[in-house]
Amino acid sequence: MTDSSPLALSAQARQVLAQALHKGLPALLQVLDRAADDLVSQVAEHGLQMARRDAMERWRRAGRAWVGQLQAAVTQAALQGWQDSRPRGVPQDLALVGHEVIEREILVSRLAMALLDQASWEFNDLRLRMLSIEGGEDLPPNDILRHQVLGRQVLTAWADAGLGHEVWQFLQATLHQELGHLAYEAYHECNRWLIAQGVLPDVNLRPLIRRLSDSTQEAPISHPATVPDSVAAEPPLASRAVERRVAPKSQDAAQQVLAQLQRVLARHVMPSVGDAGGGGTSSPGAAPDVELSISSEPSPRFKQALVQAQAALRPERAKSGDTLPISLDQMRQRQQDVKQALKDAAESPAERATVEVVAMLFQSILMEERIPPAVRVWFARLQMPVLRVALAEPDFFASTDHPARLLIDRMGVCVMGFNTSSANLGDALEREIKRIAQVVEAYPDTGRRVFQAVLTEFEKFLDHYFQTENEASRKGVSLAQQIEQRETLAIQYTIELRKMLAEVPVQEGVRDFLFQTWADVLAVTAMRSGAESTQTAQMRSVAADLIWSASAKVSREERAEVIQRLPTLLKTLREGMRDAGLSVAKQDSKLQELNTALTAAFAARSAVIPKERLDELMEQLHTLVALLPGEGEHELDEMLVRNLSAHECDDLEVVAEGGGDATDAMLKWAKSLQLGEWYMLDYRGRVEPVQLAWQGAHQQLNLFVSAQGRGVLFQLTRLAAFLHAGLLLPAQDEALTVKATRSVLAKLEVDPSRLYC
Repeated sequence: MTDSSPLALSAQARQVLAQALHKGLPALLQVLDRAADDLVSQVAEHGLQMARRDAMERWRRAGRAWVGQLQAAVTQAALQGWQDSRPRGVPQDLALVGHEVIEREILVSRLAMALLDQASWEFNDLRLRMLSIEGGEDLPPNDILRHQVLGRQVLTAWADAGLGHEVWQFLQATLHQELGHLAYEAYHECNRWLIAQGVLPDVNLRPLIRRLSDSTQEAPISHPATVPDSVAAEPPLASRAVERRVAPKSQDAAQQVLAQLQRVLARHVMPSVGDAGGGGTSSPGAAPDVELSISSEPSPRFKQALVQAQAALRPERAKSGDTLPISLDQMRQRQQDVKQALKDAAESPAERATVEVVAMLFQSILMEERIPPAVRVWFARLQMPVLRVALAEPDFFASTDHPARLLIDRMGVCVMGFNTSSANLGDALEREIKRIAQVVEAYPDTGRRVFQAVLTEFEKFLDHYFQTENEASRKGVSLAQQIEQRETLAIQYTIELRKMLAEVPVQEGVRDFLFQTWADVLAVTAMRSGAESTQTAQMRSVAADLIWSASAKVSREERAEVIQRLPTLLKTLREGMRDAGLSVAKQDSKLQELNTALTAAFAARSAVIPKERLDELMEQLHTLVALLPGEGEHELDEMLVRNLSAHECDDLEVVAEGGGDATDAMLKWAKSLQLGEWYMLDYRGRVEPVQLAWQGAHQQLNLFVSAQGRGVLFQLTRLAAFLHAGLLLPAQDEALTVKATRSVLAKLEVDPSRLYC
């Protein structure tokens, strides 16, 4: 029979949590074993492949020991309960901290945030139920119920089992995902057990919210999510690159972040508006019962405050009309003053909460050091227009595809290189962002429509910008466009030639030469001199002569004519291949193969091509241009694209090998990449930041450009392979506004009272 005394209940609850974790760890071990096998089987550069093998060998030797260590540690921590015992690995006194300890604490912090992402709702309910049993204002700092403490137990057991930092890095994505799920299940089981014991069947946060009075400034509630902005900010991508081997957070994950914000707002704001609080445990991703919104037209006082706030964030102008420069610190101070003035003018809790949340979003954006300071100032100018939209359209807080969010995310991704020195922003892009901010400011009452309009304009601008105005990408884009045009034409010529010769008895070696080599010569000639030019017509005539020469010859006169015309034909074939960029060695090889094929055809006793059929073929070749599909009608089929490495030059590298499997998921991800996004590319012994600067008409070709102007061209399947192998990693795990929303959630969980003050 369960002991119902408070101390016994709390002790038993912690044991229920430990048992749930203990029970789920063997299944976690199996998932990690499969992840290790998958990682080793992936194709990668030699150095990376060897590092993976070494790390996974260590995992296979010590993985089960880690699970055993963790099970014992969790059981011991649950027995200790909330006693003030300091966890291992944390210095007792002030002293110099070793590098390994710092690295482990960084990993602990990231793991704790991953646990928080998936299990925060269950944890919040569990925390409140435990406080109702034990009293006090918050869980003790070293309580196993805290995900920061649980994360430290995981990493301490990892180190004690002999598994190092490198092994964790390779398995981190799976560890975060699976440990987050395990924590959610354990918190859920603990909540279920407490409800069965009659502990807070319905959770109501209102009595537990600590409000700050004007007279007394109390310290905020301690919480496991308490991380200073300077610590919570992500490190530069270069130091995180090796950690990520999977696609960034999906659309569903981003939507869950906004759903979590909705739940927080519904709990903390709506109860004070309509006494609609309450509710039990919920599962991650569940839709909130109510959206944050103002229930009536804003008051005249609040409208006037919005107008004044907009004016306060605009920079001063000199007598000449030029905008005076303003520093980021000045802009942050102005934002703080504006926020307080708006909250003072607000006449409903929802209005004050909306002001606070939007202010925190933009505070996070202004703290993003990968955005150049001059651009952050223009981003700040969007705060008041976004606030107007958020007040009028509650779905701004609920939908990832709201045009205001999409605009900020798209502009952010284009300027967020890996650091401000490596990202060559350029005057044109900064001017466009400035123009967009001014347009949005000029139409404050238009709302969603103006954000959608300028978003469409920005997408069109990017196409033009990378092709004509960005010095780093302009030459590479031009070369990539020429390659796409050449490949498209060559494929179209190949298809039409195949149709013509489908039922014509022509020697296979000659067929291969026409399809694989001469179609490309026709494409290059058509690009350079025009499809209807004399030069292109001559190349088509050569194809006709070659077909005639390769057909069976039954009379002595025909054989003599072939021998007489052959030197001129071979000379023209060599000139065409030379103009198409084939090396002398390749020309010699192709002509030798062709000579062999012609000799075989000359001696063969195959069926003769009737003169009428030959004349028909000649006419079709001369009118070949008219048979080609119109521009945009024919897709550049990945399976028919030739060896693009032949197009490589000093200014353009073509990725012809490397990467993992081009799975359907990776192909889908590759097709979803957008212009302007930054990545870290590991190719040919170099690891450097690159920006997606151009995509072909059907996204079968994708060009990335470094800050120094080096172009790297991918076919779609090769791009998917590099994404799969982790050789091409995104600069951002998630969109700028989603990351900012996570920051808002962390701060609200620490101190929800800021929504009211």
